[in-house]
Amino acid sequence: MPQSSHALLLSLAQGSASANAAGWNFVQNGTASNDPLVINNASARGALWNLETNTASPLRVISDTFCASGGFLSNGTMVTRTTIYPLFLHMIVGGIHERTPFYNNTDPVNNFEFFPPKDGGVPRPSEFLARSLPANLFPRVFGLPDGRVLMVANNQTIIYDLEKNTKTILPDIPNGVRVTNPFDGSATLLPLSPPLYTPEVLVCGGTTASDLIQPANLSSQDPASDHCSRLTITPEGIKKGWQVEKMLEARIMPELLLLPNGQVLTVDGAQTGYAAFDTVPDPVGFQSNADHPAFTPSLYTPELPLSQRISNKVMPTTNIPRVYHSVASLMPQGNILIAGSNPLNGQVVNGTGEFHTYRSVMSNVPAKIRFNKRFTINVSIPKNLKANSIEVALMDLGFSSHAFHSSSRLVFMDAHLSPDRKTLSILSPPNNRVYPPGPAHIFVTIDDVTRAGAQVMVGSGAPPPVADQGLPNQF
Repeated sequence: MPQSSHALLLSLAQGSASANAAGWNFVQNGTASNDPLVINNASARGALWNLETNTASPLRVISDTFCASGGFLSNGTMVTRTTIYPLFLHMIVGGIHERTPFYNNTDPVNNFEFFPPKDGGVPRPSEFLARSLPANLFPRVFGLPDGRVLMVANNQTIIYDLEKNTKTILPDIPNGVRVTNPFDGSATLLPLSPPLYTPEVLVCGGTTASDLIQPANLSSQDPASDHCSRLTITPEGIKKGWQVEKMLEARIMPELLLLPNGQVLTVDGAQTGYAAFDTVPDPVGFQSNADHPAFTPSLYTPELPLSQRISNKVMPTTNIPRVYHSVASLMPQGNILIAGSNPLNGQVVNGTGEFHTYRSVMSNVPAKIRFNKRFTINVSIPKNLKANSIEVALMDLGFSSHAFHSSSRLVFMDAHLSPDRKTLSILSPPNNRVYPPGPAHIFVTIDDVTRAGAQVMVGSGAPPPVADQGLPNQF
């Protein structure tokens, strides 16, 4: 991370009653630098970013966290590793035994393991991971409301039952699209809504290149995929198959961010090439396997009809490439934090962005919420908002790595506004399978205007493993 940072603010003008009444804007602060952030006379492997001052403080990271991911345990402890949080465990899916320059074909790890350990600490072999080689690093994994786990690797998808150790093979991602490293597309579980919490997965970007082609025969100019594929995870939805629509541009390494109003922000990535660096014969700037950055974000609105869901009508365009090892994340304050750049000549560019919020905050928010319990918070609603629409989102903001936000989740909660518009009565999720226990953020969106979030602990706060909490599983 540079000592002198280049800050980028992606913001929507505040004080408007709806997103359509104002425009998103990039606001640039500072300058870029090739100088690394230093701690103890060495380049810092981590940093703490101050959202108020746009400055970074170096952290002394004891272990090598390069390419790592992570998540929170049920008691709020963070675990850093390539993990996913499906229920009340962390599940570690796949990996490598030794570094590989491109494909996972040197010594792959084709198994699952858990933290805290299950099965006496013995990993479970996975035919799915073996079958999805050699482009299956950083699989996209999601905990489903019924307690099972959806996994996407390469162009293949399964539902895995942790308790029975069985799998259900789902239809492949259509049109030969591959979405895991080094062919990174992105994926997200769409917002879960009461009363049914029907799960749907969205997979966007990646490539249609064959994983039989060796890197020497690939090119930074090979087109990425412009497809988004969506699947409803019910027997009827699986039988119907994937719904496919086109993005406004092709993207390799895009970021899909859940927003508190239920939309999905697509940002970052390139229109040609691949992930990793310096492995194709025509790298850009002697390092990047990708070219033609995608400079304009877009918004995906899940409830709109097919082929009308993706738009960049109100979105600005930047001139900073955000490609391999770049990240973007929704922040508790409502900011979109965007960091990283293309691996060119060692330069790294950092910045922040902002989702539209009012700065007034909720109050009387409980520190801990139990499952299937109603609680009350105080709100201050501006007079110019009619409050015709109220959405309360419980969110895990995820852990970003390699174009995927591990553990990212949005569950809408039933909410009722008092006649005096001063309090909201909210019903928490029914159980720990709909929302895993641990830290979360509550966001309130009124007439499509989102308020800054408040952090809460969901569940008992006990360390894992914990028993099922809330209503018995009914999904």
